[in-house]
Amino acid sequence: MKILELADKTRFPRMSTDELRETFLVQHLFQPDVLEMVYVDLDRTVVGSAVPVRNRLRLENAPELRSTYFLERRELGVLNIGAGKGVVSVGDSEYELAPRDCLYIGRGNESVVFASSNSAAPAEFYLLSYPAHAPYPTSLSTYATLAALQLGSSESVNRREIRKHIWQGGVASCQLVMGVTQLSEGSAWNTMPPHTHMRRSEVYLYFDLPEDERVLHLMGPPQETRHLVVKNKQIAISPGWSIHAGVGTHSYAFCWGMGGENQAYDDMDPVKIADLR
Repeated sequence: MKILELADKTRFPRMSTDELRETFLVQHLFQPDVLEMVYVDLDRTVVGSAVPVRNRLRLENAPELRSTYFLERRELGVLNIGAGKGVVSVGDSEYELAPRDCLYIGRGNESVVFASSNSAAPAEFYLLSYPAHAPYPTSLSTYATLAALQLGSSESVNRREIRKHIWQGGVASCQLVMGVTQLSEGSAWNTMPPHTHMRRSEVYLYFDLPEDERVLHLMGPPQETRHLVVKNKQIAISPGWSIHAGVGTHSYAFCWGMGGENQAYDDMDPVKIADLR
């Protein structure tokens, strides 16, 4: 498992484009018939992917965790961003995930296996994990049944729909918070006006973006921002001191996930657009 060591906001302004990308962007997940994970030394986050095409993929333990099995002291969110359905087996139970459905798997589950329902249209499972202090029940959250929160406006080109999978008002967890934002037709900006939240780090997986299009992801302290040029199925890591916003050259969606001191979705420190630098 690759280990990603983040920079602090003192080193951040002096970093080159390549250094920023190597430090804050996970670029090479979602390979066919591979389960791959990256350990981030920020809130002990693990991000990963499992794309079962010809083979079933088992969630294996990583020696870097110093645990008997992966979920011995962790919890896991699984989001299907693929075109087809998939099945996640947790112990003796099976859960079918349609596109954008999410499965929460609690601490203490030793056997987790990923499969696609149709190899011609495989599932693509995004994995997000944080340490867990207690077990919570494994629970499936279906995208189609979630309430849609409408934010932004057409005038500010940031109209978007948010659906929350794992949060205080939905699927329960120790610290993982996870959901999906879909930009409305004709809108391009996400999370604008921006915010920070020192109590939690945040991870953005951009998806449903055409291969030749990009999102310019803004990050950094509000008064000294930088950007990452992000393609489809890449992940931007946001420390608590960093804003996390973006603008796309095409319509797109993204999965936001958080872990840290609390699970309050609205615990944000807002930043005025006029104060950005």
